Order: sequence, then structure tokens, then C-alpha cells
Amino acid sequence: MRTLLLVILLAALLPQSPARGEEVDISASVEMQARAFWNDPQWVGQDDQALQGSVVSITEFRWRNEDGNQRASLIPYLRWDASDDERSLSDLREAYWAFEGDDYELLVGANTVFWGVTESVHLVDIINQTDFAGDIDGEDKLGQPMVSLALQRDWGEISAFVMPYFRERTFAGVDGRFRPLLPVDTDNPLYESSDMEKHVDLALRYSHYIGDIDIGLNVFSGTSREPRFVLAPDGASLLPVYDQIDQVGLDLQYTEDSWLWKLEAIARDGHSGTFAAAVGGFEYTMYQVSESSADVGLLLEYQYDGRDEFEPVTINDNDVFIGTRLALNDVQDTAVLAGFSYDTDTGEIFVNIEAERRFGEDWFGELRVRAFSGAEQGDTTYWLQQDDYVQLSITRYF
Repeated sequence: MRTLLLVILLAALLPQSPARGEEVDISASVEMQARAFWNDPQWVGQDDQALQGSVVSITEFRWRNEDGNQRASLIPYLRWDASDDERSLSDLREAYWAFEGDDYELLVGANTVFWGVTESVHLVDIINQTDFAGDIDGEDKLGQPMVSLALQRDWGEISAFVMPYFRERTFAGVDGRFRPLLPVDTDNPLYESSDMEKHVDLALRYSHYIGDIDIGLNVFSGTSREPRFVLAPDGASLLPVYDQIDQVGLDLQYTEDSWLWKLEAIARDGHSGTFAAAVGGFEYTMYQVSESSADVGLLLEYQYDGRDEFEPVTINDNDVFIGTRLALNDVQDTAVLAGFSYDTDTGEIFVNIEAERRFGEDWFGELRVRAFSGAEQGDTTYWLQQDDYVQLSITRYF
């Protein structure tokens, strides 16, 4: 209800009839998702229907004033899931006002900020919380309330973020797939800070380029976006615990002809101590294969994570990712990304295939296939072994 009221309020603040020179863009989309699971559920209580559906609605309101130095954005996101109430969601991906000076920008409101260069995992992407109930790949994010200031100089850009409110991670409910043996109780989170979700988080980022190298350096201090879990007193669920952390991060990308060399690395002072993590590799692109318009990319990345068992669980601790990217470069924007991650310690394998294509001017289709294998009890992906699925999404744009 609070999200709905905020949507109505912000929509009312946007100009209903733009003045001369002002720009107002309004667009919307409705997405129908159908997931088909070919294995029975692994845990008691999970919905055993092989076919599960959901609907996603996104509306975008964008405004810019006549002088071009002010803009506003409002993007409400609504999702309804037929099988899992915890997956249904109302959120504001963006709801901000921004002022642009000659060499700076001030933004106030909720926004989505992405950091990172690698394909398989984004270690440095820490501003926004993950919408894990939306998708297990970690790419879906929740809008983050903030005040940000970006300063552009000849020697690079510095961006500062003050975040006065924390967003908790979403998780599947008792009925949902992609959950552990015990469901996560999102109604009773635990915080290290006595301010709980009102702790003020801070972040600073420097970005620049030196020749063919793009570089980013960032510092974060505040509430961890990754929770660890403890057993609830009644033993029937898991409680998410959000610790206070300090983290420094680095992302690099070097471009050389058909090669993209990528690196992300972090050092974090977390719950039990300090640890480092990194992911690095390359993407090599073969352009206009066989004298066609198609491009084929080959990807290889290695993932390392030095955290101990007292930190939030990660599945990207000693893994190799191998993938390929196909872009037909046709009028329908047909593209395919396929790859798998292999855990060199346990033999666990995660397969991911994503294909997308536009149909006409207003329709967009996407096909996803995800499968898990090789995990034994006690391994980090064991709780997902029965959740192989194929998903078809059809989106209509307005």
C-alpha cells in the first residue's frame, strides 16, 4: 500500500501537460512468464505444479525540463506470481529528481545503479539489493533510496552515495521453488546495527579510462546486501542476518582489437573477518562469421572467493565459467548467451542458456533454460538440484 501511495504521489508531481520545451515520455510493458519444471520438488511444502506462471508490469514516466538541466524518473514495478505469494512484489525501480550542472549531477530519490564488467558474477555491484525471488541469477535489483552527487573532472568522475534506508533481499516462500530445506522468514530479519533498516550506508566510486583501460575504484561502508542465516528459535525457518561491512572494490576492462579482458576484485571486512574475492577472464569476439552479419563471442572466467563458513554463502568460490555469445545483428535483435559454471572442488555444474528476439515493433520474447547437477548433500547448490527449468517470457510494449 505504501508503494502504491508513493507511485500516485510521484506521478502527480510530474507535469500533466508539459510546458513548451519540456519533454515527457511515458511507456509501459506487460510480461507473461511461464516456467516449466521437469523434476518433482525437493522439499515438503513446495508447489508441485510442473507449469508455473507470473505476470510483470513496468511503467516508465520520464520528464526533462526546457533548459535540460533537470529530469525526473518514475518506474513502478509490479509482479504477480500464481504459485508463490512471496514472489509477488511491488517496487519502485526508479523514483528520483536530478539536477545537472556543468560538471556535476545531484540526484535525490530511489535509483538503480550498476557497477561491474564481468559476465558470470558481479562482485563490485553493491549499491542495490538483489531481488532473489525474481531470479536466482542476481541480475534483478530493487530500487535503492539515496542522495548521490557525481563530479566530472578531467582526471575522472567521482560519485558519492548516501543511502538512508536499507532494502531487504527477497526470497521464495514456503510454496516457491529455489528455496532451501527451511524457508527464509523475511518478516523477522536480524541486524547487527541497532538502527536496523534505517542505518545510513555510504559509498564512493572513482571511474576513469587510461588509453584502452577502463578503471573503477569503490568504497562501501554499511549494511551488507548479502545476508547470512541462523536457525529460528522454533527451528521451522531461517532468519536472515544483515551485518555491517566495509568493502573496497576494483573493476578493470582492457580492450584490444577483438579481446575484452575483465577483472573484478573486492576486499571485505565482514562478520567473521576480512576476506578477498575476485573474478577475471576474457571475451573474444569473432565478427561477421562466415561473411554473415552474426558475431560470436567466446567467454572464459575464473571465480575465487576466500570467505569462510561464517560469512554469507556463495556458490562462486572456486569455479570456472565457460560461455558463448551469439548476436545475429538482425532487425529482430536476435541474441543467445549460453554457458556453464564448474566448481573445481566439488564438481557442481550450473548451466544457463538465454535466448531473446524482438517480434515486430511491440513484442519481445525470451527463452531461459537453467539446470543444476553434480551436487551432493552439504554442497552449496544441493538445495537447487531439483529446480531445473525452462522459462518462456512474452513481453508487450506500449
